[in-house]
Amino acid sequence: MSLYRFVQDMTLADVPEHTRYLVSTALLDILGVAAGARHNHTSGCVKDYALSHYPPGPLASRLLFDGRPVHPLGAAWFGGFTIDSLDAHEGHFTSKGHAGATVVPALLALADACRDQGRTVSGAEFLAALTIAYETGLRAGVALMDTASEYHASGAFSGVGVVCGGARLLGLSETQFRHALGIAEYFGPRCPMMRLVDYPSMLRDAHGAGAHAGLNALLMAQAGITGAPAETIELERVRHCWQDLGSRWEIDAQYFKPWPVCRWAQPALTAATALLAEHPAIQPEAIERVEVQTFHESMRLQGHVPANADEAQYGLAFPLAALLTRGQVGPNEVTGDAIHAADILAVSRRIDIVEADDLSARFPREILSRVSIRLKDGRQFDSPTTAAKGDPQSAMTQDELMTKFTQLASVNFNRARLDAIMAEVDGLPQADSCSALLDQVLTS
Repeated sequence: MSLYRFVQDMTLADVPEHTRYLVSTALLDILGVAAGARHNHTSGCVKDYALSHYPPGPLASRLLFDGRPVHPLGAAWFGGFTIDSLDAHEGHFTSKGHAGATVVPALLALADACRDQGRTVSGAEFLAALTIAYETGLRAGVALMDTASEYHASGAFSGVGVVCGGARLLGLSETQFRHALGIAEYFGPRCPMMRLVDYPSMLRDAHGAGAHAGLNALLMAQAGITGAPAETIELERVRHCWQDLGSRWEIDAQYFKPWPVCRWAQPALTAATALLAEHPAIQPEAIERVEVQTFHESMRLQGHVPANADEAQYGLAFPLAALLTRGQVGPNEVTGDAIHAADILAVSRRIDIVEADDLSARFPREILSRVSIRLKDGRQFDSPTTAAKGDPQSAMTQDELMTKFTQLASVNFNRARLDAIMAEVDGLPQADSCSALLDQVLTS
């Protein structure tokens, strides 16, 4: 099947039931992250930027969980940055990245612009576009990782998914579609990811840039601007990334995060959670030393004494210390005043993070860590080699995912609002319009 035909012809009935479940779950997961990040520092800065520099014109979209109108490009910047600022969104192994934090805010902005112009987008049509955006965005990520020597952040490829999902909503011709793909890829940001790991900042995984690049490409192609062919789609050497489109689903390989920190830190948190459950003697005041053995990329996270929320969420020592100290890692542990909490920092300073050659050799096919906790009385508790909770092989249950959504979103919204959002997501396949969902998530 050609990519254009997949984009234009695919219906929800063509998507396997489990994959449809994963897309709806991912949408709710992303919305929970956005709700939890509503009032953090990054969100506030990017909101001011969008309001100042992207006023609404012929096209207008409301800001996520705010409601004020801006140009869709400003809404894309804001939505991507906001979701990226609380590192709890789902991801994908072979692209070494994420699609949802880009494609969800971009397609919400595009659907709201359609609504503003009097055009109705049904719930099923929105979900179909979102499914297309996820699937193609992930495949573009695999193609980029297969052809580039440098590890790129998600914004470098996820704009392609925005183009594919957006082309469905806008009904682009095949010629416009190919130009939009070429524009999005050509103008896609470079995003050298390991630089961000070494020097954490608000730029994170570049989801705001990916959302902007994708929507910008769609608007430029509609205006008649031409683009170079998209190599990550059209080159012969990436054919393997696209040839089974519609018969195999990359979406099925996504993972979900229990905690709002870098994926590379999560195997250690999973291992420590099991140790805490098995050994009640592990109390923060009793800990003498903690050793984490992990793969090279995870070892580089470190992050014992973060200066800000970005460093806390792109660290390993601090979130692990928060888990050992507070028994949980949520927005209240990795944002705001908590990142300077004396009790967490005291444990964080007792954590050693070392590279294990055997675990580095298994990365990126497997993301694994081991944790050893030595108490002041001499007892030591060692975890087995552990994968992160939330992988397809160790999937979070529906109850666990709902608990996560509630934990994140309830930071800023009451139970009634959470129930309304969940009901709208659940009812999308049958909804004549997605406007009720937009009204729930694009207002304050």
